Amino acid sequence: MQNTKPAPEGNRWLTRGILGIGLANLFSDWGHEAATSLLPSLLALVGAPAVALGVIEGIADGLSSFAKLAGGWIADRPAWRKPVAGSGYIAVGLTTFAYGFANSWPVLLILRAVGWAGRGAKSPSHDALLADAVAPSQLGRAFGFERAMDTIGAVAGPVTAVALVFISNVRVALRWTIVPGILASFFFLLLVPAGKTIHQHRPIGFLSSLRQLPRSFRRLLTGIFVHGIGDFAPTLLILRATQMLSPQYGAARASELAIALYTLYNIVSAVISYPAGTLADKFGKRGLVAVGYAAGAIMCLGFILAPVTMIWLAVLFALAGVHAGVQQAIEKSASAELLPSEIRGSGFGVLATVNGIGDFVSSIVVGALWTAVAPAAGFVYGTVFMLAGAGLIYLWR
Repeated sequence: MQNTKPAPEGNRWLTRGILGIGLANLFSDWGHEAATSLLPSLLALVGAPAVALGVIEGIADGLSSFAKLAGGWIADRPAWRKPVAGSGYIAVGLTTFAYGFANSWPVLLILRAVGWAGRGAKSPSHDALLADAVAPSQLGRAFGFERAMDTIGAVAGPVTAVALVFISNVRVALRWTIVPGILASFFFLLLVPAGKTIHQHRPIGFLSSLRQLPRSFRRLLTGIFVHGIGDFAPTLLILRATQMLSPQYGAARASELAIALYTLYNIVSAVISYPAGTLADKFGKRGLVAVGYAAGAIMCLGFILAPVTMIWLAVLFALAGVHAGVQQAIEKSASAELLPSEIRGSGFGVLATVNGIGDFVSSIVVGALWTAVAPAAGFVYGTVFMLAGAGLIYLWR
């Protein structure tokens, strides 16, 4: 079987392809995170009911998960990787820009669904191109850099949105997102090398590609899934911080402080991603993923036991940032080490889908426990499954 990887540029980890993907992710996240932060305001502006946001996000996330699975099979064809990934960046940029012209929530539902389906479909091709752009010994730092750039965009987006709304209005801020959308597509198409079209023995079909996934990768997925069904959405941390701070600061001030804590979470996640990837390349990825999962478990316990002060909450949100940065940077690089290049796209698609299912389950279960029992019950649930995932990742080789 011939190798399908474009040759990495010498021994450098920051290759042209890695830089292009990093810049594309930074600007793409800058645009769509700005739009996401303004989506509730836009829905209120068009007179949508409260349930509309849940319907929009639920359908969009569901389509994105299925698109990732199908996109993984497509990404096993090296010649298709760059066109599919590039189309995904363009779809996200154009649909996000179009939010600024929508006058009803069903239109926003269609735009969000199309954009998120494109984002999901591009994900495995994007990850395969990233893995192809460096030597195997540099996968950790490459994925860490990509995750850091992504998170910087996620921080810049809402900040820019708030500034633009202050200067002008919601619709103008949404239409501005075409600028980072264009820059994301430009840097990706200009800098990222295309996959090489080389004859090879490919899986016959979708199910065949899934059956050929290595046992070691499936074991890794088991640990990732167990952790994932306890890894709930960070918006629940914002809600809990708001509840905890409201008696002392009042609801409005508590909400502002909770958003500031969430910004700290994103900053820590961005800062930790590249160093975590570098350490993973030197000392092993499974052990460091387990440490990241354990940080999430400690954070959950902290929300049960820690006193209600801004300092303690800042520590807990920083731990959550460490957890997210390590997890997102190293899960993919650990997977890339275990996956043969000819089915790497399918593997990344399965990884993304497993994480998506875990996010869906965890947020629903934690929300239900929170409502039916107490917030502490949800955090206990998260602690148990994060620790179980850490143990499986570390011990199950």
